[in-house]
Amino acid sequence: MRQSQLFTKTRKEAPSDEARPNDGSVGQASKNAQLLIRAGYIQKEMAGVYDYLPLGLRVFKKIENIIREEMDVIGGQEIFMSSLQEKETWEKTNRWDDSMVDIWFKTKLKNDTELGLAITHEEPITRMITKHVQSHKDLPFSVYQFQTKFRNEIRAKSGIMRTREFIMKDLYSFDKDQEGLDEFYGKASDAYVRIFDRVGLGEKTYKTFASGGVFSKYSHEFQTICDTGEDVIYVNENKKIAINKEVNTDEVLSDLGISRDELVERKAIEVGNIFKLGTRFSDALGLLYVDESGEKKPVVMGSYGIGPGRLMGTIVELYSDDKGIVWPKEVAPFAVHLVRLGDSEAVVKFADDLYTDIRKQGVEVLYDDRPLRAGEKFADSDLIGIPVRFVVSEKTVAEGKVEVKFRTDNDSELLTAEQAMDKLKN
Repeated sequence: MRQSQLFTKTRKEAPSDEARPNDGSVGQASKNAQLLIRAGYIQKEMAGVYDYLPLGLRVFKKIENIIREEMDVIGGQEIFMSSLQEKETWEKTNRWDDSMVDIWFKTKLKNDTELGLAITHEEPITRMITKHVQSHKDLPFSVYQFQTKFRNEIRAKSGIMRTREFIMKDLYSFDKDQEGLDEFYGKASDAYVRIFDRVGLGEKTYKTFASGGVFSKYSHEFQTICDTGEDVIYVNENKKIAINKEVNTDEVLSDLGISRDELVERKAIEVGNIFKLGTRFSDALGLLYVDESGEKKPVVMGSYGIGPGRLMGTIVELYSDDKGIVWPKEVAPFAVHLVRLGDSEAVVKFADDLYTDIRKQGVEVLYDDRPLRAGEKFADSDLIGIPVRFVVSEKTVAEGKVEVKFRTDNDSELLTAEQAMDKLKN
């Protein structure tokens, strides 16, 4: 992409409504929202509602594709379900009543039929699967989707990490028995670890024991250590596990074989969660199968959630400096930022030819061909945060080279175009 054709513009300052918390209280505003808006990745529609602009959507899609690849590896089949929800389906699990679930957005058809906008999809996916499962031969399997959820949060805060409208990857597993669920649950947990490794959060993310509620003794959250996090967890750094504050009890410590003095308190951001649902939803909605002996039994289910936007916001919270964002290469909108300084015929030809050659080699490149001063271009480049910068100027063209600088380094070096591409690829 040529930057001159990019309709979005960078901003020197965050908008006034992102200079303070979204709920209007006194406190620290969200770093991820400030930087993503200033760099032209997102736009705020209202509190808790954001648009993804071209640069932001490229990052979002890369995170989404990493998640998709790992869900496919464990056998997940991708679907896409409706956001509109029937009242009757949710009444069967007692989750339609606002006194039980208070974050619904509800609306009505013109004939006064009441509908809701999906907060999650356990109920509708269970109802769907009743049409497709009859025998033990139909099990096991899992399905997942990337789908918009709506939650009427009292306070929308933390930028794109806690919003009222967001896309979630929710995967659901269907098994004959607890043993089958346990096996898949382990595979899903391993897949989540790979996802966080690939997006650059692996070293700071802990599988965290949390309450299983009515479903099971434990569920698991994946928590990323961050000073701006809303959650408090207790970390065993040697075993690479953590305990949520709500279940930090002697019984849990005994189950895990650790002592309290091995734990360190940390603030963290929840970036994913997995639950063993058991038969709660299959019992309520009649999801049954006939086993080998001809007996009808409820299908055993699991639920596995992760939000690409929440991951994106967490990455910005962790990987940024006083100049702007520092994207890990796996999720950066482009692999290289080609910055042209000057508009002489020689400089333009060298930069244009290099741009063409980079693209021919299948490398994603943002080409800053705008008629701006060097200082403005470098400030924008640092703010946008692409991992590698190639600079073409009168000085570099005179030597037949390009200046190469990594976003995380202070120093740069002059290399031939071929050497620069080799360094980028390696």
